[in-house]
Amino acid sequence: MTNYWPHSAYKTLEVDQDNQLLVTDAFLRTYLLRPELNLVPESCDVERRLHQHLTQNPRTEINNAEIAKMADADIQVNYQIWLRYRAKLLAASSLENFYMSLFKGEGVDVPPAFIGQLTQIFIRHILGDKADPLDARVGELFFRTQKISVQDEGIVMSADDEVVTRNAQAGETGNIMDLLKGRSMMIRSIDLDVLHEENADLYWARNEDHDFAIQLNFGQVPISHFCRVLESWIEHFLGAKVRITPMQQITDPKWSWHVGLDASASEILNKLYKKELVELDELEKIICLFRLDFIDESAVATSQAGKPVYLGMAMNDEKLLKLKPQNLLYNLPLAKTS
Repeated sequence: MTNYWPHSAYKTLEVDQDNQLLVTDAFLRTYLLRPELNLVPESCDVERRLHQHLTQNPRTEINNAEIAKMADADIQVNYQIWLRYRAKLLAASSLENFYMSLFKGEGVDVPPAFIGQLTQIFIRHILGDKADPLDARVGELFFRTQKISVQDEGIVMSADDEVVTRNAQAGETGNIMDLLKGRSMMIRSIDLDVLHEENADLYWARNEDHDFAIQLNFGQVPISHFCRVLESWIEHFLGAKVRITPMQQITDPKWSWHVGLDASASEILNKLYKKELVELDELEKIICLFRLDFIDESAVATSQAGKPVYLGMAMNDEKLLKLKPQNLLYNLPLAKTS
């Protein structure tokens, strides 16, 4: 059993009998330690008192008049954002319920960093303590932007964008950078930087470094693991059992439903579905296609029964992969529930 991603705050939450996550005081306190709210030497006395009060009782009510007494205007804004976020957290029956509510209505008013953290927590919960290391690595795609590199031989590599950027800014050219620049093609020999079946257990020692690259070509093992995580994500939130299979192309003349796993894939799939012209350079952004079939057809809308749903994953113009896993929770053709 491995406690990976310990800084996600997952272990501060409780789990109810329905396997849903419940907010605790300990979870709320973790936000007070974030750089947006944590004390610094320049913090004024009002901010210090308020921070201490919330640390002792993170559910206590704070009014705007108290916040306005803080000397730092930026800190005032940070507290206002967090208190609004906290109110919605505490009003929800579970963390899952809160997450689902974020994408309804007029738009998301929660900082992207908070959404990323919640997504990481859910993936951690879904995978459990006995996760396969490759499941954990592909799970990072759900909440961390990936830098995609396509080599001359068509090898598609994915590495954490933040790690790649940091290495580039530091002037370092370690194996990940060499790989992304096409200097190293011996994928399975770079044991410390490219994660695969033979070295997968190395992930645990560096699980919060996010410095392993993976290959995302059709037919490669990480893609199969990605499919399993997608299936678990859908089952956890929607209670629907599905089977997801990688594809190289969509040839279905009766294609009736699709979901893009990111903004770029959504745009490309929409054009293909409408039989609009899609230029070659745009098609080349597609990393992988998938077929989703409902195992329990009672979960799917009658009009879509027996028909597959096609999924797509693509990089954008900056060669970045930014998944929107919530798309799978809102855009599947589910049967209406009373």
